Amino acid sequence: MASYFCLDNPDVLTLETHIVAARPGRVVLAESPFYPGGGGQLPDRGALAWAGGEAAVTGFENEGGQLWHLLEEPVELTSDTVEARVDAGFRRVMRALHTDLHIVNAVVFQGFDGALVTGVQMNGDGTARIDFDLASADNDRLRAIEDEVNALIRQDLAVRQHHVPEADAFAEPGLIRSRSVAPPPTDDGQVRIVEIVGLDRQACGGTHLASTGGSPPIRVLKIDNKGRHNRRLRIGLAGDL
Repeated sequence: MASYFCLDNPDVLTLETHIVAARPGRVVLAESPFYPGGGGQLPDRGALAWAGGEAAVTGFENEGGQLWHLLEEPVELTSDTVEARVDAGFRRVMRALHTDLHIVNAVVFQGFDGALVTGVQMNGDGTARIDFDLASADNDRLRAIEDEVNALIRQDLAVRQHHVPEADAFAEPGLIRSRSVAPPPTDDGQVRIVEIVGLDRQACGGTHLASTGGSPPIRVLKIDNKGRHNRRLRIGLAGDL
């Protein structure tokens, strides 16, 4: 896993940086404020601007350890310097949803016998789904976590990050919450841990709010049974960011 600039600097949404490689319709930047997506979080939206031009960033590809920024047009940049601009509104939605999903995850993990996550997907419309390995659970009880989650949002708990060696991450119970995947380690064998202070610690590679109070309340929109062991919760932001 690359050590993305955006994870250490989530509030830096505009950055002047240098092009280190270029092909028609794609570039590699020396530093990038963009989050390329992963773990159910959508990639950032935004644009690159340079002297005499601008193009929307439509996606990302990792090739040989280099993160290519894909542009909406097959332009070939000759400028040495560009300004990378992340869509602030979209990033806020992703940060809020990802933080809220950690709260949901913590509440279900603690209240339903350590149920593990089997899948996550965040959407640009302020909704998300999270799937749990729950063979038997009362849907009304699951729906009732809405009040507990919103109480934790209102507490405005600090959210912080640090890294631990990969072996330590797998050795600590509850730090790896997914049934099938875990955030890949950095090149030096470290796993990023996101902590909601006083509530939860778990391995994660996405962007989050600085504190839970930065999110509006959530609503539990729907609960589905997806197979014998899979329970899907659909949530949505219930207010403006």
